[in-house]
Amino acid sequence: MTIELFLQYLFAGITYGSLYAIVAIGFNIIYNTTGIINFAQGEFVMLGGMIAVTLINFVPLPIAIFLAVILTMIIGALIEMIFIRWLESPSVLRMIIITIGLSIIIREVALHVWDESVRSLPYFVGNEISSVTILGTNISPQVLWVVGVCSLMVVALSLFFKFTSLGREMRACAANRRAAILCGINAKNMVTLSFVLSAGIGALAGCVMSPITYTQYDMGPGLAIKGFTVAILGGLGNSFAAVAAGLLLGIIEAFSISVVPLAFQDAIAITILLIILFIRPHGLFGSSEAAGLKEF
Repeated sequence: MTIELFLQYLFAGITYGSLYAIVAIGFNIIYNTTGIINFAQGEFVMLGGMIAVTLINFVPLPIAIFLAVILTMIIGALIEMIFIRWLESPSVLRMIIITIGLSIIIREVALHVWDESVRSLPYFVGNEISSVTILGTNISPQVLWVVGVCSLMVVALSLFFKFTSLGREMRACAANRRAAILCGINAKNMVTLSFVLSAGIGALAGCVMSPITYTQYDMGPGLAIKGFTVAILGGLGNSFAAVAAGLLLGIIEAFSISVVPLAFQDAIAITILLIILFIRPHGLFGSSEAAGLKEF
């Protein structure tokens, strides 16, 4: 394998790994605040890309992306308020079934709204044949947008949870929900906010990835599986570890192309998930108990 090919695989792995990490962080935000594993997380990524693709016919690209993120956040809030908020101490199995059902409903609605066509946003800079040279390897400028935006989201979320009152209230709910309620924190509103944040970062990731990966109504389940794999690999609840785990999975997938046929690439995430669940259920970077938002 030449150095150029090695670097191309590496940059591809980092690009896709960044997306997986953002999906995993979405899982962790909701899990930390509620204990819910939201298997509809991949649909937020799909909705962000699809809505932006539709809006770009009417408004400039930056405004289309901004509105797509806002609309997806509203959808996330509505999902929590309609399907989650009224439940009293639901079991884990019940919540898994509900979120899987929500994923199916969102996907079917998306199919009727956008049909089966594959769509994409235009490249933010240049076009599909544009490239920049890094370490002697040509890569698309959109790759830099993906890595840069995803990195900024991770930093912004970290600052939000550490230095804002809302972030500290969400961390309090994660640490001890009953104590947080006794201190006057509205735990239900914190749950809604967790869905809003999760939907927003998923939608933004879907927009920046759209020019590279394209967007289709049924892309959500695959992203949810890989995001969940990354969340487990990093230690469920630990979002910094999810970044490392996402990059690891993306790089493994990228280099596997030279060994495994492309048709079997998605099986890699499932295989890794099963191995981790059997050998180290709390993840490579996690403790035996899932970390709270204080570990963000």
